[in-house]
Amino acid sequence: MRNIVKVGGKGVGDNQDCFIIAEIGINHNGDIAIAKKLIDMAVEAGCDAVKFQKRTIDIVYTKEELEKPRESVFGNTNGDLKRGLEFGQKEYDEIDFYCKKNNILWFASCWDLDSVDFIEQYSPPCHKIASACLTDIELLQYIESKNRPVILSTGMSTEEEIERAVNVLKNTELILLHCYSVYPAKDYELNLERINTLRNKYNYPIGYSGHEVGVFPSVFAFTMGACLIERHITLDRSIWGSDQAASLERKGLEMMINNIRSIPDLKGRSGGKILISEAEEAVKKKLRRKG
Repeated sequence: MRNIVKVGGKGVGDNQDCFIIAEIGINHNGDIAIAKKLIDMAVEAGCDAVKFQKRTIDIVYTKEELEKPRESVFGNTNGDLKRGLEFGQKEYDEIDFYCKKNNILWFASCWDLDSVDFIEQYSPPCHKIASACLTDIELLQYIESKNRPVILSTGMSTEEEIERAVNVLKNTELILLHCYSVYPAKDYELNLERINTLRNKYNYPIGYSGHEVGVFPSVFAFTMGACLIERHITLDRSIWGSDQAASLERKGLEMMINNIRSIPDLKGRSGGKILISEAEEAVKKKLRRKG
């Protein structure tokens, strides 16, 4: 049996429900008003949590990387773009207030130690470790020291790298996410059978972080046993931004959630027992020919 991890008071693991995270990430494009609209979208669609990304720009990126030419609405260098997309104290204070007001959990993927300290001031329900950070052992150890549940994405990682990360985080309440780190990913690339591989190898809840265009793979991942689904969301997939095309707009998000929430009822909550309901008994009395 897999463990049940409590994230913000909700159990994630051995049950028929699914914990759904709306990944806002950097799809707010540096605008707190857009971030609030995305939070509204997640709340109204029925998500359990929203997630952001936090970086200390001058730590995560080298000086050379930041100075590379890159045209954007923020300027002409990669550094202009990265700094323009990064929220600070004022914005996260607003996010914290707005999420509490709307009764939805929020947390972030922290890419460096200073960002972990920054997010810790808000007492997040858990920490998320992005696939890109899975091999950053110092970061993993620092997050492990905070004694919060940890969600670990395993995209672009070898078995050995995942094993090493799990060993570092073995004393945490850990959830592993299958992930394919291409934005957007094609359906035939997703390799959802890896959900079973992770579940068979590790005694942890297993979820899925999807970057595909549609909704069906995420729904199917739940039927395969994923107890958590994380998807990027956007107001408009056609606007600029590296993650927008791999995100769900409102209609797609609502469709995915409605489908996922309906599956336990479709499967039946009797554990597969052969039973006759009261409604079926009435039909049986009317139609059964003999016996």
